[in-house]
Amino acid sequence: MALTMSDVERFEASRPRLEALAYRLLGSASEAEDAVQETFLRWQAADVERVEVPEAWLTKVLTNLCLNQLTSARARRETYVGQWLPEPLLAGDPMLGPADTAEQRESLSYAVLALLERLSPSERAVYVLREAFGYPHREIAEILDLTEAASQQIFHRAKKHVAAGKARTEVDEAAARRIVEEFLAAATSGRTEPLVRLLTEDAVSIGDGGGKVPARTTPFKGALAVAKFLRGLFKPGKAKRALVGGSPDLYATTANGEPALVAVLDGRVVGVTCLEVTPDGIVALRSQANPDKLDRATRQWAATDHGEPVLRAAF
Repeated sequence: MALTMSDVERFEASRPRLEALAYRLLGSASEAEDAVQETFLRWQAADVERVEVPEAWLTKVLTNLCLNQLTSARARRETYVGQWLPEPLLAGDPMLGPADTAEQRESLSYAVLALLERLSPSERAVYVLREAFGYPHREIAEILDLTEAASQQIFHRAKKHVAAGKARTEVDEAAARRIVEEFLAAATSGRTEPLVRLLTEDAVSIGDGGGKVPARTTPFKGALAVAKFLRGLFKPGKAKRALVGGSPDLYATTANGEPALVAVLDGRVVGVTCLEVTPDGIVALRSQANPDKLDRATRQWAATDHGEPVLRAAF
């Protein structure tokens, strides 16, 4: 049955919420877009006049598509080159979705998205539906074909895993810029001491190059090891300029609500480093350099006013 204009408009009104949900479930903007498009095709093929609550129907279809995707993704990531990190979303990206409450902001942070990779698909789905979108367990049970008690148990188990991370500090745009500027000043000082002072003792640095950009296959661990790595990374060199294709401009902004350093070369985002900040200092640096995971960031960058760079990297 062909969709009426009203049916199409009803779906399009739900698209932003569906994309935000799919992104949190999959950690990939491109895969989220594909899942939402497949949901539209299911909507197109359905007898929509018999659908009593379209929002619930669309959420159930999308969530189960994402669950299937997560199951196959876990197998693919076993053969992924190096460390796998989520696709970062820059400030202002509509796919970030709701961020009105502390729980919603926490659920979209880059740190939590990385932690969600440790959960089973069902744990991730229950956690996201409950924590990020506020669905009651009764509705979650209907979406996932569970009992309400099972949904509650899965949520508590998932939340316990996520809470195992360190307590993060929420920052606004101005504070994020100050943090990134201070970090850059330390990283380009040529000395390890300023960096060590900014890092927690057990700080880690993780990079995702996807086998397309050089990145260490295992994390750097410990403040001194991370500081030495960063000092070398920001040390000027012709080989680095040749590798990157020039000297990128470095900007201070936020990605997934965390302070972020964005490297831009000829209008293209070539790297996003998210800083996980705790009351004790920077506990983790997660750097996304896989070009396949930076296309949306590049589009978002071109569509927004990002001001002047903090500095031009002397790579």
